[in-house]
Amino acid sequence: MRMRNKYRKPTSFRFNAGSRCTLSIVVWGLVGCILLVHLYSIIRQRNEVDGDIQIRANQYHLMRELEEVEAGGYQIPPPKGRRSPRAAKRRPKKPTTLIEEFLDENSQIRHLFFPDLRTAIDPRKEKEEDTDRLYYYPGRVWLDTDGNPIQAHGGGILYAKRLGKYYWYGENKDGPTYHAHKRGAARVDVIGVSCYSSTDLWTWKNEGIVLAGEETNSTHDLYTLNVLERPKVIYNDRTGKYVMWMHIDDANYTKASAGVAVSDFPTGPFEYLYSISPHGFDSRDMTVFKDDDGTAYLIYSSEDNSELHIGPLTYNYLDVTNVMRRILVGQHREAPALFKHQGTYYMITSGCTGWAPNEALVHAAESVMGPWETMENPCIGGNKVSRDATFFSQSTFVVPVAGIPGLFIFMADRWNPAELRDSRYVWLPLRVGGAADRPLEYSFGFPLWSRVSIFWHRRWRLPGGWSHYI
Repeated sequence: MRMRNKYRKPTSFRFNAGSRCTLSIVVWGLVGCILLVHLYSIIRQRNEVDGDIQIRANQYHLMRELEEVEAGGYQIPPPKGRRSPRAAKRRPKKPTTLIEEFLDENSQIRHLFFPDLRTAIDPRKEKEEDTDRLYYYPGRVWLDTDGNPIQAHGGGILYAKRLGKYYWYGENKDGPTYHAHKRGAARVDVIGVSCYSSTDLWTWKNEGIVLAGEETNSTHDLYTLNVLERPKVIYNDRTGKYVMWMHIDDANYTKASAGVAVSDFPTGPFEYLYSISPHGFDSRDMTVFKDDDGTAYLIYSSEDNSELHIGPLTYNYLDVTNVMRRILVGQHREAPALFKHQGTYYMITSGCTGWAPNEALVHAAESVMGPWETMENPCIGGNKVSRDATFFSQSTFVVPVAGIPGLFIFMADRWNPAELRDSRYVWLPLRVGGAADRPLEYSFGFPLWSRVSIFWHRRWRLPGGWSHYI
């Protein structure tokens, strides 16, 4: 017979009034915590939205400022002293043009084109002392974080997303300017390709020479007496390599080739591989462009600069494929700077006038391989002479501004043929938007593409908070 244990504890739980009260407190405490977290989340989201709205409002305000172009421009001063009527009758004086003044190293207004070091853009100044911080001054000396003038002429910019940095590559021309022969162009011995890094596109740290010239081997493409121009770097996602393309030439500009170098890191060192005559043609001013699908293209002036050629690179970006298209045939354009906006390809080019500045033109296409149509002069502001001289500079690259659709930075060089190391940088805001000004050259109809505008400013800065979107 089974006996019942009278001392056995019941298995059901019993609560007294105190324990029920404690449980209620715990439950309501948890509910309160959940409500507080939810309320905090709502407040934080609202603050983020308000902050984003404020950032966009600031951007809109500054965008309006960027589009309010500055009129006026450089003026030729009156001649010093009066010429006698007899001298004027004997030999009438030819009026001096602004282009001639620009090229004359003894011009009375040279300081307007090439301001001295006292007005330099200097990132070393403390924020509290420097009211010009983050402002661009086209044409002024631009110093790096060590206080030295930036040497990155004819360059281009690479954004390394995984590193969160911009890298600016360009020609180091910090050597004496000379002429290889009496009729030769002004030049500097090959020093190499400089690299600078930045997180804000304004403060630049010198990363050194990432591709150096060759001092002893006279048969090498980078021998100091040869020519290295317009280096551009793109990243290959398949191979994990940084690939540099550049214009390679001899002292007489008869080699007319494209050189290739490669590195595992954006700051080099780059290993020079070889030079080629792409597609069997001469190649001078050039650039490279990487599309959204990872396909990269080489664009170069050819046939004695009378036309441009464009074609895709191989999968490793180290050579061209056998596909090529001739574009802008007979238009004699150089210094191509190609970019993309909302599925349309745009390209800014320069005329072929040596060191003398000339009128920029913008071209557009639905496909990177063309056909390309010439649109108009994109320059706005200043005066007619400066607009027709691309604000006394020559195109080299176009940088998209992250988070602000349609806003880019137009990069150009203001060459100083008398002292090439003192050539300056002209960076200006570029906008894509609005109707084109004039009909297309061949169809006489206005294009469906938006107008490309480069706005002249003596002083400007990027919209606040743009780096928030990087």
